[in-house]
Amino acid sequence: QVQLVESGGGNVQPGGSLRLSCAASGSSFSISAMAWYRQAPGKDRELVATVTDTGSTYYADSAKGRFTISRDRNTVYLQMNSLKPEDTAVYSCYAGGLYVSDFRPFGSWGQGTQVTVSS
Repeated sequence: QVQLVESGGGNVQPGGSLRLSCAASGSSFSISAMAWYRQAPGKDRELVATVTDTGSTYYADSAKGRFTISRDRNTVYLQMNSLKPEDTAVYSCYAGGLYVSDFRPFGSWGQGTQVTVSS
C-alpha cells in the first residue's frame, strides 16, 4: 500500500502563510498525480490544487494567485500565502497512480492536517 503523511498545518493570522507537505511511502509504485483537498466544517470536501507527473497544475478559483502546488518525486507541497479565514479547513493530500509490479491502480489519502486562519 501507499501511505501518505502530511505535515505543516497550524494556526495563522489572516494574511499569513503556511506550507503543507505530504510524503508518500511504500514499495514499487508510480504516482501519476497528487492533489490537495480541503473540507471546512459543515461543507463538502473540495479540490484545491493538483499536480501531475509531467508538472501540469490545476488550481481551484479560490486558490489561484495565492496557493502554489509543487512536487518533488513522491512529496507534494502546498504553499499557501495571503491566507483568509475562509481557508480554515482540514487539508488532505491524495495520490493516484499504479503499482509497478502488476500495474494495478491505487488511490491513497493522507490523514489530514488542520489549518486555522484567525486573528
